[in-house]
Amino acid sequence: MSAESEAGRPEARRSAAGNVAFGAGALLVLATAVLGAFAAVALLGRTVDPGPLSGVVPDNGNNALVVGGIAVGGLTGLMLPVILFGMVRGNENTPRVGPGAAARKVLTVLVFDVWLLLVAFLVAQLGWFLPARLTTVVAVFVVGFGWMPLAMVPWERFGLGEGFGKLRGRSASRQAK
Repeated sequence: MSAESEAGRPEARRSAAGNVAFGAGALLVLATAVLGAFAAVALLGRTVDPGPLSGVVPDNGNNALVVGGIAVGGLTGLMLPVILFGMVRGNENTPRVGPGAAARKVLTVLVFDVWLLLVAFLVAQLGWFLPARLTTVVAVFVVGFGWMPLAMVPWERFGLGEGFGKLRGRSASRQAK
């Protein structure tokens, strides 16, 4: 980088306390994501093995629900603290998130969680005729790319452009224009 390009940039300085707060926040978000994934897998395991879904999900499809549980728990554990931090932290570039917008974002995350669970449940049905390992591999790809159909829906028509519309890279300010 040349000295000319650095001269026009304002210096961003962080204090040691700011660095510690950022590190603690990042650690909290990662911890809630991991714990959320473990919790979702534990809950889904109880509903499949001896629970109400035991007759609907084949033995070879249990791992597909585990993959879905990891995705759902990890996503929820990651997004909820980020949304809550957005409600209390803001600056001139990114203002605080209001309670209504935060509720819409949480609703968006929960709808996406339900979608991922449905996708995982459908992939688990492949366990009726595929071996368990192959069902698991298919589940990783299908659940991993399960967000793509949601990205193609015009969410602005349903009044949810602020939450789901960001999947396509559109912001609310660009949608209003």
